[in-house]
Amino acid sequence: MLCLSWLMICLLSCTDDPGKGSEKPLTDSAVDSGKPVAARKRILFFGDSLTAGYGLEDPAQAFPGRIQLIIDSLGLPWEVMASGLSGETSAGGAGRIEWVAGRQPVDILVLELGANDGLRGISPAETRKNLQSIIDQMRTLHPEASLVMVGMQAPPNMGKVFTDSFRAVFPDLATKNRMKLVPFLLEGVAGDPVLNQADGIHPTARGHKLLAENVWRLLGPMLQ
Repeated sequence: MLCLSWLMICLLSCTDDPGKGSEKPLTDSAVDSGKPVAARKRILFFGDSLTAGYGLEDPAQAFPGRIQLIIDSLGLPWEVMASGLSGETSAGGAGRIEWVAGRQPVDILVLELGANDGLRGISPAETRKNLQSIIDQMRTLHPEASLVMVGMQAPPNMGKVFTDSFRAVFPDLATKNRMKLVPFLLEGVAGDPVLNQADGIHPTARGHKLLAENVWRLLGPMLQ
């Protein structure tokens, strides 16, 4: 549990480039599959440093890019779009979603936000409100899009009452909004030094491969 706590605490403070800060979002671009995109439907991964692939040599090695590789290996007509911002909170995401999703068609949204809220001790009620705002904005922008909630956990040093309340936000919102749910993105990866970078914080390319598998178990059947 200590390893998970340390990993989650450090996720809060990291930026894509410490010299430039964390306010500049990752450029939204399709993972290059080498195939025509006109007839491909779009999956938008919207999140923080995990979606951004912090510390990897190539952002395409992050779990959204790994998902694209699986999609292409199966010949499925889907295109992955990744928009990740290190240090992003649910409030930041609520203010950013219209700018990102309103500029392009989106058929599936994979929502990976909230971890930084837990680290900062933001009230789970506030996190719930902000995530609901993202969901509501997506319903307005793309009424026909399917939504996937990615679950997160707060570090145990925040106390049982807080961590239990925080953990419940994700399945509760998924149920309320009829969303699919990935229970915990970092399952099998958090705290494992073999699967994390030298800082012991962010997943390596191998770790991201496991994150992709965690997501694909739910996402795969939706695409087929």
